[in-house]
Amino acid sequence: MIGRRTSHIGLAALALALALALPAAPAFAEEEGPITFGAEITVDLAGTVSGASDERPRVLTNVNLVADLDLARLAGWRGATMHVDVLDNRGGRPNDATGTLQGVDNIEVPDAGLRLFEAWVEQDLGRGATMRFGLYDVNSEFYANDGAGLLIAPPFGIGSELAATGPNGPSIFPSSALAMRVHVPLGSVFARFGVVNARASTLGDNGGIDFSFRDGVLLIGEVGRAGGRVRGTLGAWRYSRSPEDLAETGADGAPLHKPAQGAYGVVEVDLLADDARQLSAFLRLGLSDPHTTPYRGGLQAGFLLAPAIAGREDSQVSLGLHHAWTSDHFREAVRAEGGTPANETVVELTYADRVFGPLVLQPDIQWVRHPGGDRARQDAVVAIMRARLSF
Repeated sequence: MIGRRTSHIGLAALALALALALPAAPAFAEEEGPITFGAEITVDLAGTVSGASDERPRVLTNVNLVADLDLARLAGWRGATMHVDVLDNRGGRPNDATGTLQGVDNIEVPDAGLRLFEAWVEQDLGRGATMRFGLYDVNSEFYANDGAGLLIAPPFGIGSELAATGPNGPSIFPSSALAMRVHVPLGSVFARFGVVNARASTLGDNGGIDFSFRDGVLLIGEVGRAGGRVRGTLGAWRYSRSPEDLAETGADGAPLHKPAQGAYGVVEVDLLADDARQLSAFLRLGLSDPHTTPYRGGLQAGFLLAPAIAGREDSQVSLGLHHAWTSDHFREAVRAEGGTPANETVVELTYADRVFGPLVLQPDIQWVRHPGGDRARQDAVVAIMRARLSF
């Protein structure tokens, strides 16, 4: 175990050293050529400060390499662009010690490795409408808002009631799936719809990209308003095939088939917006079929202030809360194991600031109420120090 931890620390140190050796200016982004590149390296040191028997820190790394191609200039494909995103994730799993239902670090993965995360083509359909097809991250556009982007806990990216669905999770970090997405602007609002392979599996995962679609598809759509002081979306999703519900049976004793489906809403408001500072607040609520995941629904809310400190233009501070309503069959399972079922609530406070050049440091602290949805468990406190380098 000590050897593994040493190797993770060595990998993190190597990633930092390589990043610092690169030019401080984002030279790739300044080029006017048909191909642009970007890179981001994230290193987290995470540990449970209290509330767990194992309080040793874990090191996690996330390396993200991106390329955008203008296919009109490269291949004469009018109105088309291509986006490629490669991920490499290594290191420990801090939630093994904390034992939350929803996770504590948004770069933690169940299996370390190198993956092709996204590889899609976007076609201009005219009048601002676009279509994307290929390996696609659902959370890059659906169930997302800028005000929650600084927070590190996973539910601020996509609600847990949707993140826990699918035979291998939906097409979100770190594994994507083949999809088709259409976006249509309608004056001051927009409509967006996606059809996504229900089984998330990509190059780097066991079995590679799934072309069979044998598990059906995830259908997801949302309408919203992207600009202005008040922004928001309303969305709904449903799987075309329903998994067996092992918690409930019919009169004949056979498992009932329940549709995996749900809906969500996101509202974001600028409380203060001027040339010097912006303060925004957000509220997100998601509800889902309670028979196929541990959740009946989830809520996330928070504030983002930028800049957080006068004179430090890159400083940001965010306070967030996420809450999960656990389902009846999950509560029955907790009782069967001798626990006392409860909902799980987490409060997170984080601050980020640019130290120099491409390096941003972000200390983060999270208080977890009823970890794992068990009232009998002690509340936990998790601390994370994130270092991020972007080029």
